[in-house]
Amino acid sequence: MWDTIVIGSGIGGLAAAAALGKRGQRVLLLEQHSIAGGLTQTFARQGWSFAPGVHYIGGVGPDAGPAGQFGRLLAWLSDGQLEFAPSANPYDIVRLPGFEFGIAHPESAFRDALIERFPTERDAIRGWFVACAKAQRSSFTLFALHSMPPVLAFAMRLLRGGEARHWAKRTLADELARFPNPQLRAVLAARWGDYGAPPASAPFVEHALVTGSYNAGAYYPVGGPARFAQALLPTVEAAGGELRLNAAVRRIVTDGGRVSGVEYERDGQLVSESTRCVISAMGVVNTAACLAAGVAGAWQQAVRAFAPGLSYLSLFLGFEGDIAAAGATSANYWIFESEETARVWRDPADTDAPGFFASFPSLKDPAHGTKPTAEVIAFVDSAFFAPWMEQPDGDRPEAYLALKAWIEERLLAQFLRHFPALKPLLRFHELSTPLTQRRYVRSPAGAAYGIEMSAQRMTSPALHVRTPVPGLLLAGQDVTSPGVQGAFMGGLLAAASRDPALWARLRT
Repeated sequence: MWDTIVIGSGIGGLAAAAALGKRGQRVLLLEQHSIAGGLTQTFARQGWSFAPGVHYIGGVGPDAGPAGQFGRLLAWLSDGQLEFAPSANPYDIVRLPGFEFGIAHPESAFRDALIERFPTERDAIRGWFVACAKAQRSSFTLFALHSMPPVLAFAMRLLRGGEARHWAKRTLADELARFPNPQLRAVLAARWGDYGAPPASAPFVEHALVTGSYNAGAYYPVGGPARFAQALLPTVEAAGGELRLNAAVRRIVTDGGRVSGVEYERDGQLVSESTRCVISAMGVVNTAACLAAGVAGAWQQAVRAFAPGLSYLSLFLGFEGDIAAAGATSANYWIFESEETARVWRDPADTDAPGFFASFPSLKDPAHGTKPTAEVIAFVDSAFFAPWMEQPDGDRPEAYLALKAWIEERLLAQFLRHFPALKPLLRFHELSTPLTQRRYVRSPAGAAYGIEMSAQRMTSPALHVRTPVPGLLLAGQDVTSPGVQGAFMGGLLAAASRDPALWARLRT
């Protein structure tokens, strides 16, 4: 019998398994894909290396306080095997027609640059950062409520729950309404893609938390995001744990109402494993789908009520030559075709993307090698791809393939209009769609960040680490926040709920 079984080897599952391994637990880590890492994996095409899910992270710099906590926890779990390279500063560049603004760290530099660019809105800008600080503080209350035992959560809800709910229910659009200047609104709203919800529905607390995570700098893992799995898995294995790939969990088994094991399919065979605790980092919707219908029925119903979030198209580009001399940098670019930064790409067959994100990972990673790359992301309504979403993996009809090729050429042409000097250096391009996301990480409707980011997601009791099924814990971004750092903390919260001795480590 395994001490704990963790489902999903994304950064949330890796964090949970490694933390329990540090405590001497034998952990079985199950991954349905042939590669560990979830969206922190990398893949290669014709010698170019690409990272589909990691473009920058915060919290890993030398800061001795909270701004460096993520890095300290990673160092502990990996025995110091991970390194991070700082990105350019400004680290994010917002580009509108005839307008460009670089977002720099620390936060004071960003604030002062905004005031210099928009001096007539000085007071409103200062008020924005005050609101961000309040919302960031309330986010820690929300996460605590998601991980505390019910009695402690009740007490905290009485003490701080009102403020936390206020910032969760207040949208980004609500806060932006204080600014009459559309360019200023665009700069402040541009990075909603970091958590996948446009301003009208995005909880302001989530926007403040995610964008604030870069206030001490933006970084990239040296050697690429695949280093997360490479560095954390030895900690699991050193305690007698094991990773099993191509292991698609079909059922979370219960006995007498509590978890007793899992069943998974591997190489065409159904395999059973026993445990008293399962930590699921495969997404809450997928987790509920693995339970029998009569187990925690009200909870399953609440989970199924969550809509999937927005999905996206990714364009992977390979170059030969000096892309830095052609205008590329290690900063990220948030490019919009108008000042309406909240628009989602609804019809990729007949229109250009309203906006897209561009990143050049080969310039971020000093260990990347000599083959330059770029990655372009455009958020899209997955309903456009619904006719093909549930078809078997690898079974793609000609109509879909032709449409995909057309969209690929359209997005490529749009990117090159913004970076024309890169065109002579381009040698390779490949597009992924929501079907790709659905296939490789089993995300509902190919959503970028799982279930829809909303006030309901931030406050729902259905998304607590502890589920109504004894022995079943949730990990990853669904119980905390989208992104690498949020999913990682979700994994640690689950591990600490399994072994309370880990709570002390979370305070370092």
